[in-house]
Amino acid sequence: MTRPLSEEVIEKIGEAGTLYYRLALVVGAAGAGKTGALREAAAHLGAPLVNVNLELSRRLLDLTGRQRPLQVRRLLDEIAAGSGSDVVLLDNLELLFDTALRQDPLRLLQGLSRRRTVAAAWNGFVEGNHVRYAVPGHPEYRSYPLDGVLAVGAGAVT
Repeated sequence: MTRPLSEEVIEKIGEAGTLYYRLALVVGAAGAGKTGALREAAAHLGAPLVNVNLELSRRLLDLTGRQRPLQVRRLLDEIAAGSGSDVVLLDNLELLFDTALRQDPLRLLQGLSRRRTVAAAWNGFVEGNHVRYAVPGHPEYRSYPLDGVLAVGAGAVT
């Protein structure tokens, strides 16, 4: 019998706390249970679960198109810092992949995880020793090596 995803997330959050980048990715396709697992882990840990799309888009609304890419990192840090917790769980990250914002989503998350432990839902999949977002040819496609990245979920390896 396999363990619930939320238990694996809690375990990876504990492991991540000892690393340079205190980041754990919860990897899976849409509908795979990432949000539910993060919700359960947040309740268990007493940590906040942040809807990144909602919170970041609210802050970007007052900025011009030219200002937005320059402010994403700062705004994301403000969102996480505003939680007042050493552990933050992030869901709905799709906005970070928007080509108009010209960001490197994994690098953003890694930077965020230097000051606090972060568990983030990653709407994608693990293939070989890479974690992927979208499919090749899609404008938002990203592929990163799993070296130094903790990943948990369907088919995820560390």
